[in-house]
Amino acid sequence: MQNNAKRRTGVKALADDILTIEEVAKYLRVSERTVYDWAQKGEIPAGKIGTVWRFKKDEIEKWVNERLTSSVKTNQSAPLVQVQNILSPDRIVILNHSTRHDALVALADTLGTAPQIKNRQELTVEILKREELMSTAIGRGIAIPHVRLSSVTDLVMAVGLCKNDIIDFQTIDDVPVRLLFMIAAAYNQHAYYLQTLSFFSTKLKKTSLREGLLAAATPMEAYNLLIAKE
Repeated sequence: MQNNAKRRTGVKALADDILTIEEVAKYLRVSERTVYDWAQKGEIPAGKIGTVWRFKKDEIEKWVNERLTSSVKTNQSAPLVQVQNILSPDRIVILNHSTRHDALVALADTLGTAPQIKNRQELTVEILKREELMSTAIGRGIAIPHVRLSSVTDLVMAVGLCKNDIIDFQTIDDVPVRLLFMIAAAYNQHAYYLQTLSFFSTKLKKTSLREGLLAAATPMEAYNLLIAKE
């Protein structure tokens, strides 16, 4: 009985790591036809099981991260990221939650107060959906949950500084998430959206900044760290 249970757990874990065309399309916010064409042309990591395309979750995550980095280098027309234009001190909050779901809901509630967000419920629902499909944890104790929605009028963000380890994020380095950067953008802001994701992924590589944010006693103190010129 125990062996059977272990086998079932292993099969489920394997299934969770394999994505369909539909799931990849939802995650990337493109059509299923686009994903199919990319797979056919070898532009996205994929494999066939019989006649059906399947995708490994970790390979798609790596592919997305590589595209985020390259998009900043190649797209010079996208506006420069100015933290003070997309973040205000009132959208930096101290979180005491220890589960991914509770922390994301709390931060989405905060982000939903921004005037750029016209449908707070949709924001929360879509943030949770995306996280279930693929983790937004990028390592070093950081997660960057993000969505593009037609009900968002302009790119905006909120930051959560977690006093507890959030232990149920799927992290790539086994470091519990403590810093949350939630980004919501309008559906037509693809380039700016990618550039903002890459900007914070790069900025937060600095150990001193991460440590300073976690040690910040007030939202204003954290805000000043984030807008400081490097």
